[in-house]
Amino acid sequence: LLHSTKNGSSAGSTRLPRQSSESSQKNKPCEHVIDCGDIVWSLAFGSSVPEKQSRCVNIEWHRFKFGQDQLLLATGLNNGRIKIWDVYTGKLLLNLMDHTEVVRDLTFAPDGSLILVSASRDKTLRVWDLKDDGNMMKVLRGHPNWVYGCAFSPDSSILCSVGASKAVFLWDMDKYSMLRKLEGHHNDVVACEFSPDGALLATASYDTRVYVWDPHIGVILREFGHLFPAPTPIFAGGANDRWVRSVCFSHDGLHVASLADDKMVRFWRIDEEYPVQVAPLNNGLCCTFSTDGSVLAAGQDGSVYFWATPSQVSSLQHLCRMAIRRVMPTSQVKNLPIPCKVLEFLCYQI
Repeated sequence: LLHSTKNGSSAGSTRLPRQSSESSQKNKPCEHVIDCGDIVWSLAFGSSVPEKQSRCVNIEWHRFKFGQDQLLLATGLNNGRIKIWDVYTGKLLLNLMDHTEVVRDLTFAPDGSLILVSASRDKTLRVWDLKDDGNMMKVLRGHPNWVYGCAFSPDSSILCSVGASKAVFLWDMDKYSMLRKLEGHHNDVVACEFSPDGALLATASYDTRVYVWDPHIGVILREFGHLFPAPTPIFAGGANDRWVRSVCFSHDGLHVASLADDKMVRFWRIDEEYPVQVAPLNNGLCCTFSTDGSVLAAGQDGSVYFWATPSQVSSLQHLCRMAIRRVMPTSQVKNLPIPCKVLEFLCYQI
């Protein structure tokens, strides 16, 4: 079993060691509570790269100057508002008002441009430019029902969104247009995340499955089942005690974690059919890996549990594959003059 600790209020609870350095102490925020004024449904941290160009005409005309040492927190609220805070001071910077229902998820573009995307129960995704005083740049429509979650590809060019329908939506974030729908799930899709190299996309659904896709061509490469035998499509939503709630990719690109209603956390290798490790967890709702992948955190109704993940060294083959796939989509890889087996490996087909 994965070794776990619980983050609670008891005096004997185990805490993860906090890294200490001059830089971290200098910018270390003081402890404070931010009153958002409503139920908080979603959170996202964001920070800017100073030389990254904003999409607005002239950033110097605007109210806020975003530096590399500034850390922002976006909070999605029950009333449809999004509030942007300065983490180090607790100051409210922006109050974004356009959604009409709960803001279910938030995600910042990884390129440091401070582009924020929000997913809401009002069936829309909205794109905001925080460097342009939080100007709403685009409304992405296409979901027939609630939108549960969204995730950027590592190069910020593609956005994935999932919701209360069986389809997975991919959006071109340069043109703000729909790229394609990925169809294969048999019930609501509730979570999604790209692999670190952007070559894979993991989605979790109430149909008791996690799919790993090639998002560039819309093909399912792996299926991780949480109920055996797998339910037939007509009963895919009937096993309420097996609904998958969350999925996340590890930094090594070889492992994913999933959390389901069967009171288990599973740790999978993308090239194996069965989980590598499992751990018990009641009423789990969400999970995520630490930056270096050594810790898996899972949240439930009131507590956060931490697991030390099995330490493994990636092969040189896989590291080379990730380096190539960070800059080359599947269509370009398939045009390379290389042997078929190498091609299949680069496309994660073996």
